[in-house]
Amino acid sequence: MSMIGVSEAHARLIGLFAPLGAEDVPLAEAAGRVLAAEIIALRSQPPFRSSAMDGYAVASAGAGQGARLRVIGESIAGRRCEGRMGPGEAVRIFTGAPVPDEADCVVIQEDTSRDGDEVILNAPGVEGGNIRPAGIDFREGARISAPRRLTGRDLALSAAMNVGTVRVARRPEIAIIATGDELVMPGETPGPDQIVASNQYALKAAFEARGACVRILPIARDSAESLSAAFRLAEGADAIVTLGGASVGDYDLVQSTAAAEGLELSFYRVAMRPGKPLMAGRLRGTPLVGLPGNPISAVVCAQIFLLPAIDCMLGLPTGLAPRISARLAEPVGANREREHYMRAEVVLGPDGWLCTPFTRQDSSLLSVLAEANALLVRPPHDPAREIGDVVEFIWM
Repeated sequence: MSMIGVSEAHARLIGLFAPLGAEDVPLAEAAGRVLAAEIIALRSQPPFRSSAMDGYAVASAGAGQGARLRVIGESIAGRRCEGRMGPGEAVRIFTGAPVPDEADCVVIQEDTSRDGDEVILNAPGVEGGNIRPAGIDFREGARISAPRRLTGRDLALSAAMNVGTVRVARRPEIAIIATGDELVMPGETPGPDQIVASNQYALKAAFEARGACVRILPIARDSAESLSAAFRLAEGADAIVTLGGASVGDYDLVQSTAAAEGLELSFYRVAMRPGKPLMAGRLRGTPLVGLPGNPISAVVCAQIFLLPAIDCMLGLPTGLAPRISARLAEPVGANREREHYMRAEVVLGPDGWLCTPFTRQDSSLLSVLAEANALLVRPPHDPAREIGDVVEFIWM
């Protein structure tokens, strides 16, 4: 199977996924979830005319400067004045409280003087002054559109709409299988020729931040039997992600083992670096993505391909990450035939974004990855670039 470009690989991989079902959750548990059905306001906000200030509710027709009005009661948040206000009368009112029907303005407390049960206006009342009309924020039937990731602001608005339960996309469940005899789990004692597995922790954090639930399965050893057992443990997941073993070496068994168990291969190998030995297909109806074992290759491929796949399962748009223009802060040499994603640091300079690619770009260097906040994207056969040249990057 020949190498394909990044855009084609993205389209084919997204084609393996589909939106999942939805579920109802209490508003208090909806932060970060993806709204699956629009929210409809059950009441207006505010549901009545309310005071914007502490002061006195009056009728502007009899509220000239120096007017002396009898105070017949008070209106506070949560309890309106029960009395009916007549000519020459006022109601003591506080912020957020219902405005009496007979009043058309509120004179703020600082513009009045109190004398027993009377108030003296030191400034005239102006029709509509300091009153929030009913429904000025939103009216019954107003909508919050779907799909969208629900923020705290969305939840506050939903609560004010008197909506206590929202319908959200089900969280995708992703099973991650690291492969290789050379791996041990963190905290274990590695043998002299072993290393500590790390990639799954980067992916788990990224996937869960995107809205998925992640199961890290036991390490699959370099045998078909161990891989088959791992695939059985992954049953029920919405997607399976393997780490390592997807290439064509003698001990790279993911593709052959999955094929023996019914893998429908969509593609293998992408014209990019890092990340060339990327594999994707369906295993018994479940999307399976085989990521390279090198840490940077795995993280870059997850960023480019798997985060949009999670968006797809959540019912969100699934395009490639937007590319942003920046100026180079360091020169770079000519690129070769594959699209290159270089770890870089991007900062805001006086004239826009400044991009500094790291000198060391080896796909095994986690220390460089930890310092990077962006990927400088080099097109195939891109010529050498100098300081100040315009390039494109994506945020990590």
